[in-house]
Amino acid sequence: MRAMWSGAVSFGLVSVPIKLYSATTNHDIRFHQVHAADGGRIKYKRTCSIDGEEVAYADIVKGYETEDGELITLSEEDLDSLPSVSGHEIDVIEFVPADQIDPLLFDKSYYLEPEVKAAKPYALLREALVQTDRMAVVRVALRQRETLALLRVRDKAIVLQTMLWPDEVREPEFDILDADVELRPQELTMAASLVESLGADFDPTQFQDEYRDAVVELIDRKRTTGDTRPAPAAATADEGPDSMTDLLSALQASVEAARAGAAGGKQAASPPAKEPAPKKAPARKSSAKKKAADDEEAAPAPRKRTRKPA
Repeated sequence: MRAMWSGAVSFGLVSVPIKLYSATTNHDIRFHQVHAADGGRIKYKRTCSIDGEEVAYADIVKGYETEDGELITLSEEDLDSLPSVSGHEIDVIEFVPADQIDPLLFDKSYYLEPEVKAAKPYALLREALVQTDRMAVVRVALRQRETLALLRVRDKAIVLQTMLWPDEVREPEFDILDADVELRPQELTMAASLVESLGADFDPTQFQDEYRDAVVELIDRKRTTGDTRPAPAAATADEGPDSMTDLLSALQASVEAARAGAAGGKQAASPPAKEPAPKKAPARKSSAKKKAADDEEAAPAPRKRTRKPA
C-alpha cells in the first residue's frame, strides 16, 4: 500500500505521527464504450447547450442554479477566496460510546500506521479505545476539505472512518410505516424461530461476488476462443478524459491470465507502467477466476490496453 496522507493524531498533550492508507478497494468491473463496428472508443465533447459549439476547458466555470431558475457562476478566483483547510492534524474532539454511532453515517475507511517512534502512544490510544469501548470523534482535513471522522479499532490497527454530515442522511418518510399493523403472538414466535434457525456468526470470507466472477469467466472464455480484435491506438492526452475508462485491475489481470493460459505457459505479472510494484507478483495461473479471487493480495495491474499477439 502507498500512503496517501501523513500527519499526526493529537489527543490531550499526546501527538502520534501517522501515515494514512486507504483501507478498501473497489473491484467492480467496468467497461469502455466502443463502436461495435470497429472497436473505436466513444468520446464525449464538451458542448454548449445554447449554441451547440464545443467549449474549451479553459472557458468552463462552475455554475449553481437556484430553485427559482437563476444561474450563479463561480470563477476560479471566486473558489480561491473560499476558506481552505490543509492542516495535517487529526484533532480528537471527544470520545463517545461505540453503540451511539449510527453506521449509516459511515463513509470511507482508512488505516493509520504509526511512525516508528510513535509505536507506544499509538498502542496506548488503541488499547484505551478498546478498554473503554469508545470511538474518538475527530476533525481532519483531507484533500483541502475538512470532514468529520471517527477513530475506531480493527484488530491491531486504528481506523480513520470518515463520516457523512448529519444533514446528508435522509429520513425514511414513508407514510405506510405510520400505519398500525396487527401482529399476532404466534406470528412473532414463528418469525423469531426462523431467525434463530438461520442464526450464525458472520464470516464475510464465505461470500463472493458471483456476478463479477461470471463476467471474468465470460471474458476468459472469449479470450481463449479467439473472440477478440486488436485494440485501437490509445487516445492522446489532449483528447480529454474518457468517462468510462475505469477498467479495474481485476479485469486486466484476468484477461492477461487467460492469455497466458491460452499460450500454454505461465508469465510473471508486469509491474505498473509508472509506479514500481510493491512486491514481486506471483506467476500467473491459468484460471482467471482464481486470479480474480486473489486480486486483493496482489499488486495492482497496469491500466494500459493489451494487444492480441501476432
